[in-house]
Amino acid sequence: MAAEDRFRRPAVHEQLLSDLTGKDGPFRAMVDALMFAAALGRRKGKPAPFDKAGESIRLALMDGRQYGDVLIDMIAAAEAHDDPKILADERLAERIKIFEEYANAGLNFIQGELNTSGSRDLVTIVSSLVMDALTSPSEKEDDLAQLLQFADLDG
Repeated sequence: MAAEDRFRRPAVHEQLLSDLTGKDGPFRAMVDALMFAAALGRRKGKPAPFDKAGESIRLALMDGRQYGDVLIDMIAAAEAHDDPKILADERLAERIKIFEEYANAGLNFIQGELNTSGSRDLVTIVSSLVMDALTSPSEKEDDLAQLLQFADLDG
């Protein structure tokens, strides 16, 4: 992975990402929130493409995270299970796009939970999503429940 490689975050969710990583949020860094959102998005639904992006994030930040260096590859391999060449070096851009779209889907889901709960307590909402993933079967053939454990729910 080259140092200049980056991934986008959806502009429509800038406030949610800020809340997820703020003083009272469940994540310490934007990259952690996006990793959680991508795993959640993969578990809960379909990728959600977006055009307008906020500030991009250096892909190298994934390397220092638990599962970070493989999460993009795992999600892409699960999405394109019939295409083993998705993991080829020259297809990194495709894997990043899949990750971005699943992160957007996960953020859409979290926003929906916020809207229906009437609560702004993101720690409780994220904790509930993690517990749900750990105790119920996945809606997908592949189970990413273990990946959801990297959420730092202590703040």
